[in-house]
Amino acid sequence: MPKMKTKSGAKKRFKVTGTGKVLHAQRGKRHGMIKRTKKQIRNLRGTRVLFKSDGENVRKYFLPND
Repeated sequence: MPKMKTKSGAKKRFKVTGTGKVLHAQRGKRHGMIKRTKKQIRNLRGTRVLFKSDGENVRKYFLPND
């Protein structure tokens, strides 16, 4: 069997912490900022931890080598 490659899109979107949790940037900040309030934009800064089950799926199918 060939080795399983890491999905290059996932490489850019997710980061695995030392304890195995999966971090992701928050959605909703790519475009259309004029419609959002300053508070919404401010609260979308930074990264969040994915839910446990979603993180497990990301690690299994998209980031097999991390």
